[in-house]
Amino acid sequence: MSKFTDEMYATAHSSDRALVTGEPDAPVRHTWGEIHAVARCMAGGLAAAGIGHGDAVGVLAGQPVDIAPAVQATWMRGASVTMLHQPTPRTDLVAWAADTEAVLRMIDARAVIVGDPFDAAAPLLAERGIRVVTVADLRTGPDTDPLPTTETDIALQQLTSGSTGAPKAVQITHRNFYVNAYAMIDRIKFDRNHDVMISWLPLFHDMGMVGFLSVPMQYGAEVVSITPLDFLRRPLLWAELIEKYRGTVTAAPNFAYSLLSRRLRQAPDGAVDLSSVRYMWNGAEPVDPDTVTTLATDGARFGLDPAALTPVYGMAETTLAVSVPDAGRGLVLDTVDAELLEAVGRAVPTDRGPVRRLATLGYLVDNLEGRVVDAEGRVLPARGVGVIQVRGPAVTPGYVTTEGFVPAQDADGWLDTGDVGYFTEDGLVVVCGRIKDVIIMGGRNIYPTDIERAAARVTGVRPGNAVAVRLDAGDKRESFAVVVESNAFDDSGEVERIEHEVAHEVFAEIGVRPRRVAVLGPGALPKTSSGKLRRGNTLALL
Repeated sequence: MSKFTDEMYATAHSSDRALVTGEPDAPVRHTWGEIHAVARCMAGGLAAAGIGHGDAVGVLAGQPVDIAPAVQATWMRGASVTMLHQPTPRTDLVAWAADTEAVLRMIDARAVIVGDPFDAAAPLLAERGIRVVTVADLRTGPDTDPLPTTETDIALQQLTSGSTGAPKAVQITHRNFYVNAYAMIDRIKFDRNHDVMISWLPLFHDMGMVGFLSVPMQYGAEVVSITPLDFLRRPLLWAELIEKYRGTVTAAPNFAYSLLSRRLRQAPDGAVDLSSVRYMWNGAEPVDPDTVTTLATDGARFGLDPAALTPVYGMAETTLAVSVPDAGRGLVLDTVDAELLEAVGRAVPTDRGPVRRLATLGYLVDNLEGRVVDAEGRVLPARGVGVIQVRGPAVTPGYVTTEGFVPAQDADGWLDTGDVGYFTEDGLVVVCGRIKDVIIMGGRNIYPTDIERAAARVTGVRPGNAVAVRLDAGDKRESFAVVVESNAFDDSGEVERIEHEVAHEVFAEIGVRPRRVAVLGPGALPKTSSGKLRRGNTLALL
């Protein structure tokens, strides 16, 4: 057996830790042994469906209690899991079915496991000649032993959240899974006897699937899991579960902390107790220092330790974690000269003149090395700004695409992350933005995140819903537009105020005015399945 599956099965036989689901209405605690027993039957159902070693299986289910045994059963058959993008009430189901078919053809899926609340999608898939097996039917399968697995077997084919047009999936091996799991566990000194993980993250995103499902299932950690819809219906539920279960480790993208902060600000004293938290990871999208400091202020009344608020850096291509701060560090800012950062690509510390306050993202996790290179591939010294590259045993071998397999590493094993950033003198990682999104104006490299943070400060702009897109990319006179969402989008007076204030805040922040500011209604901005804003699609929308 691979170390990943070997430890997972050992955990099932020895651990009393569990997956808690069903909150807030009907919480149920399933030990990892109980989940394994269900997975053994589901593996028998998959065997009857012809699923064997090396096959690919798609999963379309929304409930963690279904997903956990389904993915373990798939691994028991030596197959790989692909968590399919889930349709929403606004989704065009015909278009979704066509896109899903393209993904399934790309990975050469032998079957799709379908569960609640997506059972209605089964006929749409079956009509396209795709074999569908339901969670309910698999649960009635015969108890079946796992097949042998190797370190190079593919465990997960993670659809890339930023892809547009042709689909692409990151291939994660059993070895990748095991190495990255312990890189995270060791960094935060996770104690399986006392730590409790709380998550509402979507399990079709790598942070949810890897960090809050496969790692706990492999290692034997207690995890309380609700769905993203549960969180969005009532963001304070997240805090209530932390109190109820004495949660110590949780994670979310930046926008979610904005929502939580607002709800805490409105809550009465004593509404929740957040004193148990020791790690609140902020990742999956650019970290806004203002959001972190605001949450620290709003959470103080409820016992939240500001040192628990931890910006991190990760990506599917490294299985999950790239860098994580040591415990108790909290938000560590790097304040640098804005003009030198933009004009010459050097992050020079200063506290005078125009500055940029950038969140540091901790140190590279164990078994991962990194460097920063310029446009010609030359390695830059500390505080030289360029493209971040990483290599190590947790890095994916490559991608499966509609054109076949594409390697992710160069001849020396380096992965180009596509992120622009730098390392400080003592090795802290700082990410400035995506290289494809950088706006070049008058010889300056302007990062969309700086523009978006300025726009988000305007009253009436929905948290996490401001996008800067470059116009006339590649021309000598590049410019940019800012697009925001607001609940007041149909009030002409409010729209005019928001447009004016966004332009003013952006100019105050970077010294350049946007060519255009557009105010749209809630839900109008294009996003990936995991909730990230799509800058390219926003430009097309404009």
